[in-house]
Amino acid sequence: MIFYAAFIPGLQKTIAEVLKERLSDVKIHKLLDGAVIFETGTSYDKLNFFCFNNIFAVISIMENADGSGAAARHIKAAVSGKAAGDEKIISTNSKNFHTFRIVVSNENKPAAVDEKLRVEAEKYISRISGLKPNRSRPDTEFWFLFRSEGFSVFMKRLSLRASWEKTLHKGELPPPLAWTMCRLARLCHSDLALDPFCGYGSIPDAAVKYFHITKFIACDNDKKAAAYTAARFKKLKNTGFILHQADFSELPSLVAVNSVDIIVTDPPWGQYKEIDLKFYERMFDVFGKLLKPGGRAVVLCADRERLLKAAGGGFVLQSSVPILLSGKKAEIFVFE
Repeated sequence: MIFYAAFIPGLQKTIAEVLKERLSDVKIHKLLDGAVIFETGTSYDKLNFFCFNNIFAVISIMENADGSGAAARHIKAAVSGKAAGDEKIISTNSKNFHTFRIVVSNENKPAAVDEKLRVEAEKYISRISGLKPNRSRPDTEFWFLFRSEGFSVFMKRLSLRASWEKTLHKGELPPPLAWTMCRLARLCHSDLALDPFCGYGSIPDAAVKYFHITKFIACDNDKKAAAYTAARFKKLKNTGFILHQADFSELPSLVAVNSVDIIVTDPPWGQYKEIDLKFYERMFDVFGKLLKPGGRAVVLCADRERLLKAAGGGFVLQSSVPILLSGKKAEIFVFE
């Protein structure tokens, strides 16, 4: 089956590595900024990827598509049978699915389509799938997506959930990004990991759930966020999880010196108060006290110049990955 998977823009190299590691038979058809089209014999229920925002099953692809009305032309071609593609994907649905809607997207933005054409497409999909159109609260979705690279895709959405912007707390990291940061940190089961700015717990949650870390220290000075994270880990019943509701500067008095293997964190970006060079200098000073010799720090930040200046000679930048998060430019920095 051919899949279309969306991810945080900038992570192409990491995504390609993960696909090749996890799927021995994978064939990557297109590796794009924020999306990948790949083929594998592994079924969707066994993919178990945590780096994707959404995954779709590809029904058909129309190459050499012009941006002006490309999605509409793909709809016409599909309805007429000229680009119907794999109709088995349309017809195979969960017994719990009864309704669907059509989503038309032009370069990742909702696009309008002639009402008559939309109705024709709904009738076409309904006839093959046995599902009924429901434009407000459907059980599944069929997408016609045009990309600026010059092609359009007709596909069925497999991952059904609300967008991260609607489900996460303000400032909370999307789970796919937390998972990716943990991967870049090269977390090992025996590591003692630390997140000094844990917020609502996305990073420790990913580390414990997917990287099987048994010793994790989290810290945040926000009472509401810390309470949420505490409740989150109470459910997981992880005895090796320690949470400190405190300012990160207090950590050297709470955590043994040179005891931490890896720090993975998303420090404040300055949305609520200005973050100056001294803040980052204090942060790296704490990192230096807590990390073991040769320990690593993976930091998500939007201020490259100040962060690198603050790291000074005590930390060596191993790599960095520029990303786009909620429309804002940032980078994942890996220090040693």
